[in-house]
Amino acid sequence: MLNTFAVIAGFIAGCVVNYGLVTIGPDVIANPAGVDMSDVDNLQENIKLLKPANFVFPFLAHSLGTLAGAVVAARIAVTHPMKCAIGIGGLFLACGIAMVVMVGGPLWFISLDLLGAYIPMAILGGRLARREVSPISIA
Repeated sequence: MLNTFAVIAGFIAGCVVNYGLVTIGPDVIANPAGVDMSDVDNLQENIKLLKPANFVFPFLAHSLGTLAGAVVAARIAVTHPMKCAIGIGGLFLACGIAMVVMVGGPLWFISLDLLGAYIPMAILGGRLARREVSPISIA
């Protein structure tokens, strides 16, 4: 039961990080005129106007959101922390695939995003969350 809560909490934490980065991205790297990243229909129509720099924050949002979610899930998990972390990676990968289907994008970004932002970051998050457990000695 606690592992289920760990995955849910990790997913929520990852979504918060993802949303935060996607929200501030256009303030740091301005979108071309007429491109609204918060409107899926507008984004579909105008994605070809985006330059490579405009994909930096979406990639950071996907990878750091997954990383944060994996760390949270692995830290809370009672058993199988790496499986919980990779579960987060799978959930975010499914969301990434859905986004590609809905919005599309350049092949280089789709490849980088789907191959580099989800499962590798989930594994890294699981490793970062490992706890050092010292054996209890009974004297």
